Amino acid sequence: MVVARGDPDRGAIILLMTRRGAHFACLERGLGPDGAYAWQRVGPAAGESDDIVGSWSQTRRKNDPDLWLIELDVALPERFIAETIAIG
Repeated sequence: MVVARGDPDRGAIILLMTRRGAHFACLERGLGPDGAYAWQRVGPAAGESDDIVGSWSQTRRKNDPDLWLIELDVALPERFIAETIAIG
């Protein structure tokens, strides 16, 4: 689900990963030290409350209005994250 729409051409992307509605992790696609884009874990730790995740997300959007926030509810988020980070 798209939580917040950013700029279609230059907006950063954060995936808010959940498992059965409970926060699991946040992944952000960013520029690495080698100049290549890669997915990295950011934000609140697994198990944090919706209030904490929401507050963190709002702060990120306030600092970067072009930011896209996309929530994914995944049955096996550990596997999804491992594969996504490996692909880059």
